[in-house]
Amino acid sequence: MIEIVKPALEHLPFYKAALERGWSPDNVRLLEATREQLEAIEQDPVAFLAGLDDPEAKGPPITLPDGTTVPRLPGFRRWIWDGEAAGSIGLRWQKGTSALPPHVLGHIGYAVVPWKEGRGYATEALRLMLEEARAVGLDHVEITTDLDNLASQKVILANGGMLVGRFAKAAAYGGAESLKYRIDL
Repeated sequence: MIEIVKPALEHLPFYKAALERGWSPDNVRLLEATREQLEAIEQDPVAFLAGLDDPEAKGPPITLPDGTTVPRLPGFRRWIWDGEAAGSIGLRWQKGTSALPPHVLGHIGYAVVPWKEGRGYATEALRLMLEEARAVGLDHVEITTDLDNLASQKVILANGGMLVGRFAKAAAYGGAESLKYRIDL
């Protein structure tokens, strides 16, 4: 059984161990994000954890992969937990609307550690995060995935996702063609 937990000091050694094994919670920035997170944990673990829970968008602006910066959206991360760190799932939104700015690829992003893939963890974590999305007032979420990411497409469909269509990612993300899904809440 898995759960999604608010990142906390008690879970941090397990999360750090997953990062040290080469896993990245960021499907776009990959090992660059892993390195940054390990450095942040080393510098100030409490501040690192606090930065993962920002429903008021008080943190600094976000730097996109092309180096441009954009205002931070409200959001938070939860760790996928089965007695140890099994992955990460995040939710972001704009206050008062379910719409997202064009540079945001979706409301929810997730990544499971490779050594625990194929166990249904992402499917269950997404189901649990949909409850959190309802709690912040969203009436639907959008989730995007690459054309060749069949595992993620199955996760989204298993949670009631409906394919909206193909789209080109913003130039900041390389402009590749991707798929957009919607899950009504």
